[in-house]
Amino acid sequence: MKILITASILAADLGHLQEEIESVEKAGADWIQVDVMDGHFVPNVSFDASDLKGIRTKLPLDIHLMVTNPAERIDAFVNLGAKHITFHAEAVPKEKDQIALVKMIRDKGCTAGIAINPETHQDAIHTMDLDMVLCMTVHPGFSGQKFIADVLPKMKEIRQQHPDVMIQVDGGIDEKTAPLCIAAGATNLVSASAIFQAKDRAKMIAKLRET
Repeated sequence: MKILITASILAADLGHLQEEIESVEKAGADWIQVDVMDGHFVPNVSFDASDLKGIRTKLPLDIHLMVTNPAERIDAFVNLGAKHITFHAEAVPKEKDQIALVKMIRDKGCTAGIAINPETHQDAIHTMDLDMVLCMTVHPGFSGQKFIADVLPKMKEIRQQHPDVMIQVDGGIDEKTAPLCIAAGATNLVSASAIFQAKDRAKMIAKLRET
């Protein structure tokens, strides 16, 4: 599988967000990720759809919903042009609700993913009829945290059990941790600080993609 690099705008210069997005487009990023936080599911608050109405990108827009009620946010981000929407298993713990939300996202024309926090077992994902599993390698809510290597065996298990699912990994991804994640089965690497703080963003994205 091709390794995709997703640039998370959580670490971008928000005062010049359009220019930042265009910069990582030119540098070779594959997706742009928007981290949506509500101050309840995670302690921080970040973007909502209304904050991003003027933003344009040629790349697929990946929405990571770190919120207590993800179903309430989907329409706004679909209208914004989202291509991928991921919600947390911890926020939607029941099997029937996960299945319904995956269907809702797909019915809107997007691919659907389910995320799990570092301490959450993969069995919290009750349906694998989805497009992507997001393994968090930090506790969600803040950029620049230290990579939690204990998540790697979980990624390997998911890859062994589900060889065709896209595994996205998010948290502390840089040129040192990216190869570990790829070896564990990840095919989509989310990076914020490593990309946006790099002097040469194209070189950093190329390094992240290397195995």
